[in-house]
This record gives sequence, C-alpha cells and structure tokens, in this order.
Amino acid sequence: MNFKLPIISTLILGLLTGCASTTKTTGLENLVIAEPLPINQQSELALARLSEIIAKVEVTEEQRAKLYYDRGVIYDSVGLRGLASFDFQRALRLKPDMVDAYNFIGIHATQRQEFLQAFEAFDSAIELNPNHDYAYLNRGIALYYGGRPELGIADIEKFHAREQEDPYRIAWLYLLEREIDPIKASDHLKTNMSKLNHGSWANNILKLYLGDLSESEFLQTMPQGVSSSQELTNRLCEGYFYLGKYNLHRGNKNAAANYFKLALSTNVYEFIEHRYAKLELALMYSITAPSKL
Repeated sequence: MNFKLPIISTLILGLLTGCASTTKTTGLENLVIAEPLPINQQSELALARLSEIIAKVEVTEEQRAKLYYDRGVIYDSVGLRGLASFDFQRALRLKPDMVDAYNFIGIHATQRQEFLQAFEAFDSAIELNPNHDYAYLNRGIALYYGGRPELGIADIEKFHAREQEDPYRIAWLYLLEREIDPIKASDHLKTNMSKLNHGSWANNILKLYLGDLSESEFLQTMPQGVSSSQELTNRLCEGYFYLGKYNLHRGNKNAAANYFKLALSTNVYEFIEHRYAKLELALMYSITAPSKL
C-alpha cells in the first residue's frame, strides 16, 4: 500500500543543534519524519453522539457509567486527558468497581507526577481484578517514575511473565532493572532476547540497548516493512521514545530531549511511549528529582 503521507529523510540541523557536542555519532542523517496523526473524524462523531445520549437518554446508573467510561476513552485517544479523567471519575461514582477506569486514572495521575494517587488507583484495579495485566505494567511504571524502581520490577516481571515473547515487555523490564544494576540488567536482557522466536521490528529496541545495533542503524530500521502512513507514525512514536531513553542513559541530554519531542510530535496519544515522553521531558528539566514514596 502506498503511503498517504510523505516521508522525509533528512538531517534536521535546526531541530537537533545541541547533539553534536554530546555524542560523536547520532545517525541523524537517517532521521525519518511523518506527519502527526490527525484527530479521527469517527472519534469526533462518537464524542458528539455519546454526549447527546448522556444528556438526553434515560439509562440506568450502570449504563450511564459505561457511557462516561466510553467517552473518557475517546477523549484520552485524542489527547484530551483532563476531560477523560473527569469522565472516568464520574463513571466510578456510578460504578465503583469499574477496573479499567481505575487503570486510566492511575495512568493520568502518573503523567501528572501525582504518584500516591496513581498507586491508589492501580491498587484498586488489581484488588478488583488480580489478573489485570496492564494494571501491573502501569503500576510498575508509576513506581519507576516515582523513584522506586526496585518495587516496580516485581510488577513488570508479572506483566512480562504473561507474554514472554513480547519485546516491549522485555524492554520495560530492562529499563527498571537498569536503575538498580546496569550490568545485571544487560545480562538479563540478553537472556530474555535469546528466547525470542520471531522477527518483530521491536526486537531492534532490544538490540539497540544491547549494543548490537548502533543508533544510526536503528534509525534506518524504523521505516522498514511498514505498509501505511499510520503504521509508520506509530512506529516512529515508539522508536523515538526508546532512542530518547538510550541517549539519556548515555548522558546525551540534548539528543534525548529532542527524541522525546519527536515522539510527542506524532500525536499517537494512546501509545505508552507518547504518554511518558512528556513526563521524561518534565523530569529531565525539573529542579529536583522525584521523591521516593
């Protein structure tokens, strides 16, 4: 399938001017840029319809809770997280056992660095459904950003154990373990990667962290095998986030910041990499480190 949107491969000198002084080789000549995803017209129509139903149709409290939740999910998908959180809170007032609403509230609290609120929300989700995989992932991430990676590792391990051939789960486990012991984390990453029996593009993230791919080589892989502009933009969101972490670990703060900004520029609001790219930037430039809770 031909791409609907143009792909531009170029050296973005104006955007990444600070990188030359912090790293010898960034591979920026292979940088790929795609247009940000526009707001889906179907999402706009769905928001209008749900709002009309909520305002005018007589429904039970449980049905109204589901309507608020559904509208919150759509608000979240288009980046309107304040409105999304408001709807999730209203859904929980009507149906206090709505697990997925607690999960979203925890995610949004993490993004705002309100870690105690995030932990409470994820704890509620897990208490209601101990098999909710993503509540473990998101609580682990909240602990990571809240300065307690040693506690978050247990949650990410549970998440990884449910699907051990998912390279993204392996990547997040590595990111948390690296905060405790970088050498052991690399050894564990190598062991986990050796068990993969597929050729997913995301394996390249693990190769990058292991040093089996250079930054330049990783950038060259990003457009390979994609069949649509949306697929490309999704991949760029992921790839630029992990490149940001890669550079941050190496002390290349300017390059890391610009990669996080590139991840944000994709507008793939639903992706975990987009959700936390802005938080990464906030933590990079904050005066004080996040408190350990």
